Amino acid sequence: MSEKVLIRMASKSDAGEILKIYAPYITDTAITFEYEVPSVAEFANRIENTLKRYPYIVALEKERIIGFAYASAFKERAAYDWAVETTVYLQQDCRGKGIGKMLYIALEEILKRQNIINLNACIAFTSVKDDHLDNTSTAFHQHLGFSKVAHFTKCGYKFGTWYDMIWMEKMLSEHQATPVPFIPITEILI
Repeated sequence: MSEKVLIRMASKSDAGEILKIYAPYITDTAITFEYEVPSVAEFANRIENTLKRYPYIVALEKERIIGFAYASAFKERAAYDWAVETTVYLQQDCRGKGIGKMLYIALEEILKRQNIINLNACIAFTSVKDDHLDNTSTAFHQHLGFSKVAHFTKCGYKFGTWYDMIWMEKMLSEHQATPVPFIPITEILI
């Protein structure tokens, strides 16, 4: 990384810049199983809805958003309050520079303050590398301390190919007999 990278909380007004990062993953890869690029307004709503309970952060270099990460509900039931699904995407030319790791570390620090314990990542997986998927995300998550806990075979279809999906998890702390209550991001924003 040659330039200083700053991380801050995202806002609805970032939707256009964030969507420019995400759109090529939809149109050119099987990393996401989403088929259609959402509108900026729809994407802004996604950011706004996430920020009601969870962090949505962006990495900036020279005031330009080059990556984003967020947490979302693992499941909607109250018993799952201490578990989240994590997501990270980078500007394609920014991959392999440590920015994804920076985003994940920042995300984890915020989630710890919210009393989150379980991080879960849903990752597209292929047994044969192709032009749309190469399993880099699996290796990235392993490097960050995630372990594979589930493998679903040929459950996603995109670009005329069936892809697998795996779940990986990481624990941020020990599971206590009585957990400390979850704190929504709106109550801890700085």
